[in-house]
Amino acid sequence: MSANGAGTATATLQFDSARKEMVARQIRERGIASPRVLDAMLAVPRHEFVPASCVGEAYDDKPLQIGEAQTISQPYMVAAAAEALAIEPTDRVLEVGCGSGYQAAVLSYLAREVFAVEFRTQLVATARERLNRLGYRNVNIFAGDGSLGWPMASPYNAILVSAAAPAVPATLVDQLAEGGRLVIPVGNAEQQDLMLLVKKENRVTQQTLFPCRFVPLLGLHGWRLRPDGALEK
Repeated sequence: MSANGAGTATATLQFDSARKEMVARQIRERGIASPRVLDAMLAVPRHEFVPASCVGEAYDDKPLQIGEAQTISQPYMVAAAAEALAIEPTDRVLEVGCGSGYQAAVLSYLAREVFAVEFRTQLVATARERLNRLGYRNVNIFAGDGSLGWPMASPYNAILVSAAAPAVPATLVDQLAEGGRLVIPVGNAEQQDLMLLVKKENRVTQQTLFPCRFVPLLGLHGWRLRPDGALEK
């Protein structure tokens, strides 16, 4: 084996070890019990979804900057949201705010098909390239206003919003199938609660999961950026 090949093999083993440690310490020990979610978190190489400057921190217990003023979520948050959605292998899932594509990759192990909408076109391009290169064939990424969902492929069995909304967009609830679940951070720009909504028999129940902090959801039913950079509803 060449020196370069040996170095690559060593790095792969180090990443594999770090990912196992991440799942054991940050996720399983904090109460995530779904075997399918744990397996998905073990399978997805988080270091492939962060900038080269952050690769050494890829499995740390924190969100990381990915450019365009966006972040890749803390690993526990990714797992907790996925578990709350209770995704079945036959489900069709929508993610709003896919960023680097990491959460969509995790969802792809749980669902039959994943649709993802991202506001920033540059992130759409890089996420598409990355997911295609890594072989995630059941993920479809589109550029658009995620607060409007993606009605062309609705209804969805589950919707995950990976950005904070000032209120739950009715457009997303409308795109849920019977029995569908929606997980979304709701609150102000600094602090939110992660909410679980379930649509059943034309009624929607709502449950608060835990406090959280996400980047803002931009769009018609989210936040708007003023010329001075401040957010407004």
